[in-house]
Amino acid sequence: MGHGVLLSADVDFMIHGVTKYSFFGHEVWITTTQVCLLIVMLILLIFAVFANRALRKATEVPTGFQNVVELIVELLDGMVKGSMGKAAHKFNNYIGTIFIFILVSNISGLLGLRPPTADYGVTFPLGILTFILIHFNQFKYQKPKDIWKDMCSPLPPWLPIWLPINIISEIAVPISLSLRLFANVLSGTVMMALIYGLLGWVATIWPAALHVYFDLFSGAIQTYVFCMLTMTYISNAIGDAEVA
Repeated sequence: MGHGVLLSADVDFMIHGVTKYSFFGHEVWITTTQVCLLIVMLILLIFAVFANRALRKATEVPTGFQNVVELIVELLDGMVKGSMGKAAHKFNNYIGTIFIFILVSNISGLLGLRPPTADYGVTFPLGILTFILIHFNQFKYQKPKDIWKDMCSPLPPWLPIWLPINIISEIAVPISLSLRLFANVLSGTVMMALIYGLLGWVATIWPAALHVYFDLFSGAIQTYVFCMLTMTYISNAIGDAEVA
């Protein structure tokens, strides 16, 4: 029993209180999640500043950093266009922003950080933002009678037996989106912590391949899945309406 406790004590999941302060009489801790989130935001801010400068001095034939920025923008715009069609121009900025934020957060483990998306307090607000966008566009582009008909589906609108179930399924959207991202990133973080904690110095020799999988490959896949589901839900909410 004592040996098991010793092993568990050597495993560091990088969840620590950095500092604390008093907020209306309550003790509030700043944890590693907030610190890593701030670092990720600073990285994105610095990238945005340099990208803005590069585009201001853009040349007709892109070179260097301008080429990288234009490639990222074209790839993201192409992804949104391929999924959302004519409505893509209204959501390029949002999808591009959350894609870059989630991707950098997911792969921040390569920099020795604890990925902010391994904290449900980060992924759940992303799910809520998507939920708000879904229903904002649903009420904007669909008529109330069409929304009611859809909520009563597959039965006729005058027989709303399925209404409670459909409401629950709508409420489950942000929960499922955020939990999927959170659980996959957290599992990779836990696996790497166990490897480093239980194998000690031996783990410093060979875990690069695991970092490539858990941080880079899996992180990129989860970013793509979250954004694709977001675009699919919003496109379904818009329906066949014309988007100006």
